[in-house]
Amino acid sequence: MGEILDTGEVYRRQAAASPRLDSAELVQAHIECLVLLDPRLARVRDIAGAVPPRLTPPGFPGIVKVICGQQVSVASAAAIWGRFEQLPGALDPGTFLSLSEEQVRGAGFSSGKFRTARALAEAMVDGLLDFEHVESLPAEEAIRALTAHKGIGPWTAEVYLMFCAQHPDVFPAGDLALLKAVQHGLGLDARPSIKDMIGIASAWAPHRSAAALLFWRYFAVLRDREGILL
Repeated sequence: MGEILDTGEVYRRQAAASPRLDSAELVQAHIECLVLLDPRLARVRDIAGAVPPRLTPPGFPGIVKVICGQQVSVASAAAIWGRFEQLPGALDPGTFLSLSEEQVRGAGFSSGKFRTARALAEAMVDGLLDFEHVESLPAEEAIRALTAHKGIGPWTAEVYLMFCAQHPDVFPAGDLALLKAVQHGLGLDARPSIKDMIGIASAWAPHRSAAALLFWRYFAVLRDREGILL
């Protein structure tokens, strides 16, 4: 007679079956595991609805796309990226170095973002940054490896690991939308500090990336439906 599994064990085994959070089915399995860990998230799940994965190509194009999205709205980032990726050679570190600051800033990058992208391109060309190696590391080591490069902070490193490496257990605790969404979704009296958010999210391991995706979706749904959280 075959083994009979309860629903929670089915989700746990499904979530553990892949090291990458790269399909809607896996995201859903991780979210169901989160609800088992923290029943408060059941309401957040129900309001958020379907939560898709975030899939961005890895390597230089991926990190530059994450840099592009720093401290700007999703719509603004999409417009800037659309112009940037049309620049000849923009998505390859070697040919990117042939672009002038004027060309890149003309697409909408700030001077700081241009300098960060150029420093990363130089590091890749010089063999000092290997994204395949970084993505093979445990999350904390990968974050340290990325933030060792000038211009890369924890948020950029964490979002890269989530979107480009589909790491299943990363939570960008400094993300403002996540802080607002967690405050609202958990009924907290005040917006958590980054330190507090790290502590809250620690209880959601090893499914923290799914928690971030869930709360981003929750934020978007409430913003669009009710105009709150802005």
